[in-house]
Amino acid sequence: MVKIATMSLLKYIEVVDFISEKGIKFAAIKLSYQSFGKPLFSAPLVLVNHALTGNSDVAGEHGWWNSIVGDSKLIDTTKYTVIAFNIPGNGYKTTEISFEFDAFSARDVAKLFGLALQQLKITKLYAAIGSSLGGGIAWELAILFPDLIENLIPVASSWKASDWILGHNQVQMKILENSKKPLQDARMMAMLFYRSPASFQARFNRTINKNLGIYNVESWLLHHGEKLEGRFTLHAYKVMTYLLSSVDISKKFDSIDEAFVQLKAKVTMIGIDSDLFFVADENKETAKLLLKNNKQVVYKELKSIHGHDAFLIEYEQLVAALKDVF
Repeated sequence: MVKIATMSLLKYIEVVDFISEKGIKFAAIKLSYQSFGKPLFSAPLVLVNHALTGNSDVAGEHGWWNSIVGDSKLIDTTKYTVIAFNIPGNGYKTTEISFEFDAFSARDVAKLFGLALQQLKITKLYAAIGSSLGGGIAWELAILFPDLIENLIPVASSWKASDWILGHNQVQMKILENSKKPLQDARMMAMLFYRSPASFQARFNRTINKNLGIYNVESWLLHHGEKLEGRFTLHAYKVMTYLLSSVDISKKFDSIDEAFVQLKAKVTMIGIDSDLFFVADENKETAKLLLKNNKQVVYKELKSIHGHDAFLIEYEQLVAALKDVF
């Protein structure tokens, strides 16, 4: 059963009678999404999954990935149909959240996306690309729906939450629970992991914000904390942080090798040499595991001082890395 409505650029679709991994039953889950480019069924379809603080607005004037998605861009909206869902609970253009922050896992979100695509009569994606958390959800989607995706493109991401990420997210949760300014403080701490020491040095070099009387790096972190506080709710940030910790395509299998048996998509992995979050060595290890399991995989690496956020900054390198796919 499907109910579709349109409001502004957002479209809505309901997945009914959904049971989460935890066994929670939902009569209906309303997903919002946006589409860009060619009309559905008139061109190859690309699914874009957003990162932790992202949303479905991937292209156009305010699109967070408009450096690679748009007319005559890498993912050319004159040649492709692009669809992007909002992860339920991310709060984009709505305050309607009627579930606990840990109600869904990344696998649940992937299942919801897959079921919604089925209801839209979409049986094949030319590509599913996602950055950070979005890449983890793309991995889960590729395992849950093996025949759906032709090209799987995880960017600055992984098929699992590593111990490093689990530890980071535990600290994030404690800040969110105990701080007087939880969103601001958690975001400031996270930005230290999304960039790198070299990136900070190149940008700030111990310069002073004379108006505030503090270092520019401190004022920059405060700005990012305040900015997130202005567009995110505490609940939404908890939802997204929990989802990032829940990524693990192997947890329903005896081993990661058994999980990879399900995979049919060609994988193009994009790592970042200075990423302090999804470290490059773990991506390289994943590529080796895929090859060992006779899967089609290509690993490419962005060279940058900017750490995890390089997928938003080094768009020329990203375009070069993915031009063979698109």
